[in-house]
Amino acid sequence: MHQVERAIFDLRRGLPVLIVAGESRVLVQAIEGAAETAASRLGELAGTSPALALTRHRLAILGQGGADEAARLPLPVGLAHGRLAALAFGAVPAATLGEAELAECRSALEPAEPADLAALALMRRALLIPSALVARVAESRRAAVAAAVADGTLLAVEAEQAARCLDGAGGMLRRVSDARIPLADASECRFILFREPDGMREHVAVVIGDPALGAPEVPVPLRLHSACLTGDLFGSLRCDCGEQLRTAVAEIDAVGGGVLLYLAQEGRGIGLANKLRAYTLQDSGLDTLDADQILGFGEDERRYGVAVDMLNALGIRRVQLMTNNPLKMAALAEGGIEVVERQALYGTLNDHNHRYLSAKAERAGHLLDEVFRAQR
Repeated sequence: MHQVERAIFDLRRGLPVLIVAGESRVLVQAIEGAAETAASRLGELAGTSPALALTRHRLAILGQGGADEAARLPLPVGLAHGRLAALAFGAVPAATLGEAELAECRSALEPAEPADLAALALMRRALLIPSALVARVAESRRAAVAAAVADGTLLAVEAEQAARCLDGAGGMLRRVSDARIPLADASECRFILFREPDGMREHVAVVIGDPALGAPEVPVPLRLHSACLTGDLFGSLRCDCGEQLRTAVAEIDAVGGGVLLYLAQEGRGIGLANKLRAYTLQDSGLDTLDADQILGFGEDERRYGVAVDMLNALGIRRVQLMTNNPLKMAALAEGGIEVVERQALYGTLNDHNHRYLSAKAERAGHLLDEVFRAQR
């Protein structure tokens, strides 16, 4: 666990890490924020030509569909940094590389190895673009790389551990602090902060009013709300998140109390930097799901094991869930939380969020019929 945590921070700092998969040794570095010379320097350290590990979502944008979760693309010698970024997460790679070069890249694709999959998992956990520079360590360079690991210059992590980093650490969530904080829509609230074991994310349970916590037979009104800086804080019209947040607090207070879990899962789990990148892509005409997939992400990168852990810590086993998202209901049920009832929670439809909500309803299965029916 500790090695994985350190690897995440090294990758975010732009440093390479070594992934060990059996007898294989692979050097890995993030594309995002990499220096112009990153690929050549990684190749020199490894003694082999680097490749690019890409998710199946990004591969589809490059014109290579398939069922494999990822693939490895050997890089042409001397590939310019801008063209590397175009392959990794540029919106329209054909404009930078040309169709002939893209076709050459597609024909050069190789199956992903365990180290490649581990590297992509680390990128996701680090909230970086999910693509990575990878270079197998040549036999002639193994001693030098081992020496760099021994003196602390380079960090080594087992591929199996790195691949599991997205699963979290069930039962290891720590309750850190709490305070009473009256809100405009609910005067009696207590904020309880929980921290994940790797220190990357903090989540807040907002206990509103006087819910029957610890009484297993009483279902507790509950809202799972993923953080949205632009909507929750600034009132962005591109989504309905801020309106849903305030409505949930008011409605929970009106029924006497309940809990709102404020989860650090910005942009359906891709992080604020990537969410802003996706917004820029949406401005060119893409919907919210396609924009995320162009960057290499899936339709929804969120995981709700942390919500289950928070509910367990609060003694909550049965809930009345405020959501339009069937995935949240399924995730809680899978974690042993009984969803007794679902309550819809709608925001207001406007010209700026219409395409966003349509994509959620038509492609992600969110239950939003009433919102669109009211517009007719």
